[in-house]
Amino acid sequence: MRKLFLISLIILISNEINALPRFALMQKDKCIDCHVNPTGGIIRNENGFFFGKNVISLISPREQDIKLSPKLTDNVLFGFDYRSQILYSNEKKRADFQDMTGSLYLSASVSEKIDVLAKYDFVNSIWEGYGIARILPNNSYIKIGSFVPYFGVRLDDHTSYTRGGDFGLLFSQGISRGLIYNPFYVETSLEFGVNISNFGLFTASIGKNRFNMPLTSDPNITTRFEVNQIVGDAALMIGGSFASVKTKFLGNVLNTKLYGGFAGIGFNRFSMIGEYDKVSDYLAKDAKSTALMVEVSYLLNVGLEAIMRYDRFDPNTNADKDEHAHLTIGLEFFPYSFIELRPQYRIKIEEPEVSNNSFVLQFHFWY
Repeated sequence: MRKLFLISLIILISNEINALPRFALMQKDKCIDCHVNPTGGIIRNENGFFFGKNVISLISPREQDIKLSPKLTDNVLFGFDYRSQILYSNEKKRADFQDMTGSLYLSASVSEKIDVLAKYDFVNSIWEGYGIARILPNNSYIKIGSFVPYFGVRLDDHTSYTRGGDFGLLFSQGISRGLIYNPFYVETSLEFGVNISNFGLFTASIGKNRFNMPLTSDPNITTRFEVNQIVGDAALMIGGSFASVKTKFLGNVLNTKLYGGFAGIGFNRFSMIGEYDKVSDYLAKDAKSTALMVEVSYLLNVGLEAIMRYDRFDPNTNADKDEHAHLTIGLEFFPYSFIELRPQYRIKIEEPEVSNNSFVLQFHFWY
């Protein structure tokens, strides 16, 4: 799989709409084109709302039938996301239902260059709130408050090992396998975002985990750099991330460092993205870990995409046969505006081999 990742680097990713990088690649857009937040995710602006309502779905409501808008007032936007899933495990021989996330969003424009955003996840009792001031040259910004730092590729599926991995997943065994960016991870931070001409974005944040960190811990530092280019009909992006983070494992505070690279391409109906991260002092002091994600998607028809993703996590590179991987094969179906269905089959790859493959049907509703 290293060769596969190298190919994805050479071919060259990301930005977000609905926290899905491939949408931005296919549409040749940037995060700020569809989101109030310059780094993507959370509440959608009016362009992002229009995309979700009229572009991505198989069937869209006609304006003469019903008027839809994310605006509560001229300066206030409203939005939400809700995700749940049915998961059947070959190992457990049963199906279970699981609430994944359910979030409400508000955004208020204090002025032409200042926005205040709020998010409350009522399923996980997690909140975010911050202000964004686009007062620096070239529409660069300052962001301050409580939010998820910008590291790597923000997939909306936290079961990828570059995100939360098996964190909170039904039928998972043992410790959470995956990096720190699970649905509960939030920092209280100050972030600077610098737009470099019209092709690059550099972000840097300094803050602290909001949960279970002693007051004496040094602050976390996260940086990320991406370059975007349009070459003919293809959208290309490549970049890297670094984070120095205080994590807690078995009661010990560890000085964890993460180094990552990511890349991708969007070409007509096709997109490919990849991320590779190396981590030190994460699950134990002096331990080295790696995480890998490669995702390929193809638009079969309006409202229907085929998705295949390979994820791999090695908790200790010095130990043999402790790696965990899964191959996810599925569809993403948008039958109507603001409705998504995701049937997936996940093949677990591990030694010794266990009969623990699973079928997942995810439901996503948003506005």
